[in-house]
Amino acid sequence: MGSTHFKFPRLDWFQRGDKNQDGRMSFGEVQRLLHLMNVEMDQEYAFQLFQTADTSQSGTLEGEEFVEFYKSLTQRPEVQELFEKFSSDGQKLTLLEFVDFLQEEQKEGEQASDLALELIDRYEPSESGKLRHVLSMDGFLGYLCSKDGDIFNPTCYPLYQDMTQPLNQYYINSSHNTYLVGDQLCGQSSVEGYIRALKRGCRCVEVDIWDGPSGEPIVYHGHTLTSRIPFKDVVAAIGQYAFQTSDYPVILSLENHCSREQQEIIVHHLTEILGDQLLTTALDGQLLTQLPSPEDLRRKILVKGKKLTAEEEEEEPEADLEAGQEAELDLEAQLESEPQELSPRGEDKKKKPKAILCPALSALVVYLKAVTFYSFTHSREHYHFYETSSFSETKAKSLIKEAGDEFVQHNTWQLSRVYPSGLRTDSSNYNPQEFWNAGCQMVAMNMQTAGLEMDLCDGLFRENAGCGYVLKPDFLRDAQSSFHPERPISPFKAQTLIIQVISGQQLPKVDNTKEQSIVDPLVRVEIFGVRPDTTRQETSYVENNGFNPYWGQTLCFRVLVPELALLRFVVKDYDWKSRNDFIGQYTLPWSCMQQGYRHIHLLSKDGLSLHPASIFVHICTKEVLEEAES
Repeated sequence: MGSTHFKFPRLDWFQRGDKNQDGRMSFGEVQRLLHLMNVEMDQEYAFQLFQTADTSQSGTLEGEEFVEFYKSLTQRPEVQELFEKFSSDGQKLTLLEFVDFLQEEQKEGEQASDLALELIDRYEPSESGKLRHVLSMDGFLGYLCSKDGDIFNPTCYPLYQDMTQPLNQYYINSSHNTYLVGDQLCGQSSVEGYIRALKRGCRCVEVDIWDGPSGEPIVYHGHTLTSRIPFKDVVAAIGQYAFQTSDYPVILSLENHCSREQQEIIVHHLTEILGDQLLTTALDGQLLTQLPSPEDLRRKILVKGKKLTAEEEEEEPEADLEAGQEAELDLEAQLESEPQELSPRGEDKKKKPKAILCPALSALVVYLKAVTFYSFTHSREHYHFYETSSFSETKAKSLIKEAGDEFVQHNTWQLSRVYPSGLRTDSSNYNPQEFWNAGCQMVAMNMQTAGLEMDLCDGLFRENAGCGYVLKPDFLRDAQSSFHPERPISPFKAQTLIIQVISGQQLPKVDNTKEQSIVDPLVRVEIFGVRPDTTRQETSYVENNGFNPYWGQTLCFRVLVPELALLRFVVKDYDWKSRNDFIGQYTLPWSCMQQGYRHIHLLSKDGLSLHPASIFVHICTKEVLEEAES
């Protein structure tokens, strides 16, 4: 009985795939069948397997030939071995055996019994197996390759966090020079930059506005050769795409360099085009002691920028803003902390008459008034919760070193924005992790530049429905926090992470131009967190095998502050002559990682799925038992 049950799905599939019911299958029918089975496979490789299985050389597969083909296709000896370890007859897992597996290996705890029934119903291909509550090898493999067997915990995918905390308690997915799709000096400016950023969950976009011809303000990177786009086109794109990916608020970080007249046009476009989406007054009945929450601000667009004081509004139009220009107008940031970064923009500034802010534009700034940062003490004594400062990466880094604990406390009551140094003319990115470690909310990224840093950003914001807001760990939200990102000490429970890198599946070729090139893959596991936790280890490489490489190697890490850690799995093609080539990666927060036997479904450099490429790992975490502290 057992063995016929085990073969049942193969027979079943054969009949479904044998379209003209002649008892044999052509390669075309096999391809259709693979599609039905949801098996994605490189066509060349499938044809190779087909020819190997066609021992009669008839150009079709019959009976046993099909069984052989099916086996070679789905054979995963390492999974078979695991299956047999828990199955008493090697043919199926009974309900109890599967529950044991879910408890012992997958660490599913109390819910394992209910979960086992659910998973059998979901992944067992044969009806008789479902009825008997048993799982065949095919069903077991189906489960391991599914969302439920993924390294990313399915409970972290939906919107699961509390969205009613003040805005400054969240990390906010933020973009720098959003209008650029290339470099900072002569790159293309495009509305597309805003559309892409908003579609990938970005919630804070930057708009650099300058006086344009015929009275229409334009957006571009000032004093450079980047192309220019009409401000009204940018606002229209933002209005259209702001809430396609997420309902939570979008922040417009306005860099206003315009004359009084064109500022009036800015106000006109914002109010006309955005309509009700634009937040123009404080929310009703809000206690003015803390920022509203993402929930309070659903589907609202907020303006971040300069604001006149009541006195300045009285004495307008001569309000002189020169002294308090926002740290984010790059010049001031550079003057404050990075004299070496002074650009020609500096000289332009000197000649310009003093900037005048138009009251109508000032009035649109409600909760995000941009102010210059002098010191943490100065902010505490003179600023309010609705005021926000921006820091160049250089300034933010030195503050974290000198007074990381004060920076953490500052971020428990005010929003901070960090932006890349003016020296990054190629639109490269900094590592956002060190600023997140200090609780900075808006760590702005050049989203047009793919690579490690954007992988980290996508990894952090992958959870919570990709809504662009992720709640900071509680020790970064506590006003009394003594956490110092450079010198982390308990109460954080250090953990040991043991990762066995087992095998890889259907890794893509790195370079399609080299027809014969087969990859020599290795896996690197990287951890990003506080400085002592940031580390990497890698497996050795497997020669000439991208289809089913086997490593079976164990890597071990000790992590002091798991709550801040991100894990990045990178598959590389070993190359002794040059740098190893990138094959694929996947990045996720420690808090979203599932233990046990898991598949990691790889993504490309641009964060797109490389389905069906994956790696198979076993993950186990243990608390480090520190010597009893007095």
